[in-house]
Amino acid sequence: MRKIVSFVHLSLDGFVASASGSLDWVSITEELFDHVGQRIQQTDTALYGRVTYQMMEAYWPTAAAQPNASKHDHEHSRWYKTARKVVLSRTLADKKESDTKIIRSQLSEEINKLKQEVGSEILVFGSPSATHALMAEDLIDEYWIFLNPVILGQGIPLFKNIQDRTKLKLITSKTFASGVVCLHYEVKRQP
Repeated sequence: MRKIVSFVHLSLDGFVASASGSLDWVSITEELFDHVGQRIQQTDTALYGRVTYQMMEAYWPTAAAQPNASKHDHEHSRWYKTARKVVLSRTLADKKESDTKIIRSQLSEEINKLKQEVGSEILVFGSPSATHALMAEDLIDEYWIFLNPVILGQGIPLFKNIQDRTKLKLITSKTFASGVVCLHYEVKRQP
């Protein structure tokens, strides 16, 4: 069965974005890009909320064609073009592309169908609203948290809509030269 994996940057005080939604506090380095790039190559499906999806669609399909495109831009753009996209949105118009599925309702049922399909895990990139909706239905199986050495004081929290205590098992951790710590957790469910 495929897993739903949340892939998110987090401040030390638990926020995934500032109060305005900004991510200008996220530490991005080549070391981090390389690590994430290698990790992303292991999956074939990305899950987004509408806002994040529209942001990704506006940049990644043509990122490699830009005159100053980085190695990361080339790699991620190539991956993005081949990845299947799943978008949680009640308002987004239907997409004609066969690689994009929009889930408007029956979240638990639709996600469980996706989990049964052939393919690798399904990565949730950022997308606080989508992540919160998935948390409310206990649909996230793993968290890859990139803990940034910054305190925001306020913002959009990562953990919201949790119905019950959720136990996690640390699978791996990695510290980057920038001070960012990647924590990979698995959700421990009762049998």
